[in-house]
Amino acid sequence: MPRRYALMLLLLSAIWGASFLFIKVGDRELHPMAIAWLRLALATVVLIPVSAVVIGPARLIAGVRSAWLRLAMMGLINSAFPFALLSWAELKLDSGLTAIFQAAAPLFSIALTVLVGQEIVTGRRAFGIFGGFLGVALLVGAHVHGSLWSALAVVFSGLLYPGAGVYGQRSMKDVEPLVLATGSMCTAALLIAPLGVAALPSSMPGWKVTASMATLGIIGTGFAYILYFAILRGVGASRAILVTYLVPAFAVSYGVLVLHEKIRVSAIAGLALIFGGVAVGSRRTPVRRAESP
Repeated sequence: MPRRYALMLLLLSAIWGASFLFIKVGDRELHPMAIAWLRLALATVVLIPVSAVVIGPARLIAGVRSAWLRLAMMGLINSAFPFALLSWAELKLDSGLTAIFQAAAPLFSIALTVLVGQEIVTGRRAFGIFGGFLGVALLVGAHVHGSLWSALAVVFSGLLYPGAGVYGQRSMKDVEPLVLATGSMCTAALLIAPLGVAALPSSMPGWKVTASMATLGIIGTGFAYILYFAILRGVGASRAILVTYLVPAFAVSYGVLVLHEKIRVSAIAGLALIFGGVAVGSRRTPVRRAESP
């Protein structure tokens, strides 16, 4: 990987890792739905002008108009629902542990590609996938302490992301990447606006919460999406997915250094099982199709 993209990947991992920290700070004074909506709305403020400059306002409007229903579905699955679930889960879970739970997302991605018939499972791949989900089970069993639903909410958010990826591959091939990012974020913000606005506090939150929300929406979501698509276009999806391995390390470090969270050996063991499962399970065996006579 060229050095420029490696540095961009590290920067993106650091930004997304910090998102868990900012959510935890926001949970001190804001309702989870308000956090999710503010994140979407602020990201839209960044994405709309950038997309308009890069591809032109007419092209952006035309792209969103022609695919608005699909963009709305993508926005709900890939952004609105996961953002709300994570914000709610971190009311009880540490930020670093939440990031470790969400590291299971690639496992769901592998499982979904198998379920839709794009790939097949060999003995080694099946063992890897089983080991990865065993790591998830270890994390849930060892760390929830009365927060089972919060842990399951994070795991479910990890299922939504690859689900959105499968949906995008099947239904969004004709949509430009910037139109996809901007349109899905904008429609998601509009759809949950009634709930988000209703959940806003009656008074201005403290400066730490305000700064955290501004950073989470503008940099952690809006700028991060632009950076991710730049990496995706430059080095491809197979290398861009490396961000999944780096985000938990940054998130755990921020949690320990800033929020004084504690990390247990069982969390590291669970993460190792998940990453090992992803590494073994991601070895692809494409489905062989019978040739036409």
